Amino acid sequence: MKIKVINGPNINMLGIREPDIYGHTTYKDLVETIQNYCKKSNIEVDIMQSNHEGDLVDMIQDCYNRYDAIIINPAAYTHTSIAILDAAKAVNLPMIEVHISEVDKREEFRQTSYIRQACIKCIIGHGINGYLEAIDTLKELIEK
Repeated sequence: MKIKVINGPNINMLGIREPDIYGHTTYKDLVETIQNYCKKSNIEVDIMQSNHEGDLVDMIQDCYNRYDAIIINPAAYTHTSIAILDAAKAVNLPMIEVHISEVDKREEFRQTSYIRQACIKCIIGHGINGYLEAIDTLKELIEK
């Protein structure tokens, strides 16, 4: 099984940006946690991050015929990007939306998620463990 994890703007600033909301775990810690978790489950994983919308679209499109599933945290682009949604619909892979914070309890503009239309599940507010939950969900789905 091969999964791509795609992270949007400022995820690379974990541990620095608003630690009262996002915690003190760094992006390096997040990457290592995901890699170690996947290694134990014999899952191949590629983890990418960009602050640029077009890069995220390219990352999604790159998954076509190369990956079994996608985990995505589009960050601020969750609430604004139809281009990311269209790319997700085009590749038509199982996708899970993950957010570290409880976006549903934050500012009103964060209540809209375009990407959710292309996702089989959304995991919010579980910190970096949300990524691990997403991995487990996709593993169960794909191994059926």
